[in-house]
Amino acid sequence: MKLGRNDMCWCGSGKKYKACHLALDEKLEDMKNRGFKIPTHKMIKNAEQIEGIRVASKVNTDVLDYITPFVKIGVSTRELDDLIYNYTKSINAIPACLGYEGYPKSVCISVNDVVCHGIPSDDIILQDGDIVNIDCTTEYNGYFGDSSRMFMLGDVDPAWKKLVEDTKRALDIGVEVCGKPYVTIGDIGYAINKFAQEQGYSVVREIGGHGVGLAIHEDPYVCHIGQPGKDYVLAPGMVFTIEPMINLGGPDVYQDADDGWTIYTEDGSPSAQWEYTLVMTDHGVEILAH
Repeated sequence: MKLGRNDMCWCGSGKKYKACHLALDEKLEDMKNRGFKIPTHKMIKNAEQIEGIRVASKVNTDVLDYITPFVKIGVSTRELDDLIYNYTKSINAIPACLGYEGYPKSVCISVNDVVCHGIPSDDIILQDGDIVNIDCTTEYNGYFGDSSRMFMLGDVDPAWKKLVEDTKRALDIGVEVCGKPYVTIGDIGYAINKFAQEQGYSVVREIGGHGVGLAIHEDPYVCHIGQPGKDYVLAPGMVFTIEPMINLGGPDVYQDADDGWTIYTEDGSPSAQWEYTLVMTDHGVEILAH
């Protein structure tokens, strides 16, 4: 049903449509008529929701700040997971990964050739030369923040070190693309993949970013390979992650058949990932969780 100007807005803000999302809907309808793929209303958050996500994202960032000094040679990934669980609970938050679709731990910790979804274990002891990703999602007051960081331990191979640094640069390039609203997901993917290929890397195709905020994973899917002007338009009010997974070798990956979660590079090459939660505003993107 089409809303009248004086009807309550569809976003749940309690404001009249004309004072809330009417202008946005008109802008998106025009873009749709020009061939763009526009977001659904469900992908757009209102101001109250964005503020809740902003707070949850700060909490998530705090969790990663907390764990950083504990990421050392000789520590097991299970120890890190326990520390994160206990700290998250101590600040009245919820480790959102725990129990999500059966996932058994509080965070994902991925080492070397593990692309993502590495399950913390007593058997995985961090070693000199390892590169490590910790991917953390936190629920706070019903909202979600999500981000991940890389860590380099000891004497890291120079090529691996460059991979970690360049993957962070790829994430920053993706953020730079979002300097104004109404860019597309394809714009982001194109810029990230172009940079990665110029450095001699490959970008993981099967796994990417996503909407987030009211749930741990929401639409839209954010692919890190794309074409300019393609895929969804990123409109003000959309909250999403950019999280490129970049391999030193080929792009192919496989899932561990035993645990059903861990994703490895097919050729055994190292992989790196960095992730932010972002919100698109009227003036461009704002980083919420890092």
